Amino acid sequence: MATDEKEKEKENRRRLGQLVDQPGNEACVDCGAPDPTWASYTLGVFVCQSCSGLHRNITHISKVKSVLLDPWSDSEVEFMASRGNSKAKAKYEPSVPAFYYRPTHTDCTLLREQWIRARYERNEFVCYREGSLWKRGKDNGQYLSRKFILSEREGVLKYFNKHDPTKIGHAHGLQITYLNDNSTRNIFVYHGDGKEMVDWFNAIRAARLHYLQVAFPGASNADLVPQLTRNYIKEGLMVKTGPKHKEGFKKRWFTLDDRRLMYFKDPLDANARGEVFLGSKDSGYAILAALPLSVQGHRWPFEIAVLTPERKFLFACETEEEQRDWLTVFDRAVNRPMLPQERDGLLMDCCVQRQGVAGRGEYQTQARTRKELIGSNGSKHLADTQAQAGVTHVI
Repeated sequence: MATDEKEKEKENRRRLGQLVDQPGNEACVDCGAPDPTWASYTLGVFVCQSCSGLHRNITHISKVKSVLLDPWSDSEVEFMASRGNSKAKAKYEPSVPAFYYRPTHTDCTLLREQWIRARYERNEFVCYREGSLWKRGKDNGQYLSRKFILSEREGVLKYFNKHDPTKIGHAHGLQITYLNDNSTRNIFVYHGDGKEMVDWFNAIRAARLHYLQVAFPGASNADLVPQLTRNYIKEGLMVKTGPKHKEGFKKRWFTLDDRRLMYFKDPLDANARGEVFLGSKDSGYAILAALPLSVQGHRWPFEIAVLTPERKFLFACETEEEQRDWLTVFDRAVNRPMLPQERDGLLMDCCVQRQGVAGRGEYQTQARTRKELIGSNGSKHLADTQAQAGVTHVI
């Protein structure tokens, strides 16, 4: 009897292995990670180990087992065979709006968990939102409750005064970044409810999509959706000296957004202390992995020099790995040819030009400078909005 049970268990595991290899099941249904080794035997989907842990937060809907280690009954295997990831997507994702952010396995837990809950636990996709968030003050750094209104019709996010966490390290955080007079401005908010924060994240995407659809009526969603969100290319600490190269090296927080390298005294500063534009090699920009021998002063050992037509910017990293990562992204920027508007010193907001590659010609003439899209009375037009969910993800 024991032998029969072992044979049956072995056969069920073999059948599960065959199911995982079927088209659609070869990647996690939730985040797209390859070769899932877990499954929800109540939903009939195959998931990665990381997402299986998130499914344990909705045990009233989803119960998970290891495909390789746990025993499976005949009925459970039959259920998995009758479902699968492709059928689950058809059932739970038939009308996901184009703006809605679909997280991958590289995204933060907040986005992945709320994506799972949005499909299996609820079905709510809102294009207009009004509510309260905790906003970090520009001058004093304190978080205060503010009323926010996101208007799809106007394409504007507004917040109102009058209505104590420590920092944006809160798991349910959002960073909204925009340009004002060609200067970067950050707003940091958070909410105690992860769902509320992700709803704001996707509502901002929805309003921005609506704005772009009006601005570029001939563009398809395939052209517009990639413009809704982006990640900073890299963030981290380096030390830098001043323009005379005689000043002491000071620690600064750096973020790289396309060709714009910004540095802050603190990661949560409202405004950058300075910005460096990274042009292309044929315009006189270069990256070196060493500083001039004449440079003095105590600094971290792993050096980087960014050469522009106007001056040299001198940085240093704490570790060789950090230096290598920064050199990689800097080299990628300067080795990429500049667009005509970049050569003219304009930061354009064009719906079909991304990462230096021109899109369809009929849309290029509709590009506008970011400065022209900034509203008055403190409102921020979403054509210029960046947001950071879970601290690391940027619109």
